Amino acid sequence: MEATVYILRCADGSYYTGLTRQPVEARVWEHNAGILDGYTKPRRPVELVFTETYDRLLDAIARERQIKGWSRAKKEALIALDYEALPELSRSGRGDLSARRPRPSTSSG
Repeated sequence: MEATVYILRCADGSYYTGLTRQPVEARVWEHNAGILDGYTKPRRPVELVFTETYDRLLDAIARERQIKGWSRAKKEALIALDYEALPELSRSGRGDLSARRPRPSTSSG
């Protein structure tokens, strides 16, 4: 079953990253209706600004966790679809680990 990772812009300008297996429009409606307790309820209305859909739930969960750990600037680059800026905005300053070459092993085994 498909799962969608989404980013909402809240009324206070903050971002909320979530995941849903239902149609994303229905999930956004739930956020705006105040049905869902949590981060977005006191920050309504919210606006959908980004989505990615995955065939596997585990992939969507991993992506949601990844995005939640990002800085505001990196989330804004993703929302703008500026994929080239993402490595530069990494907190480590060395780019995403997935984009780095693996180091050769120094073990003898």
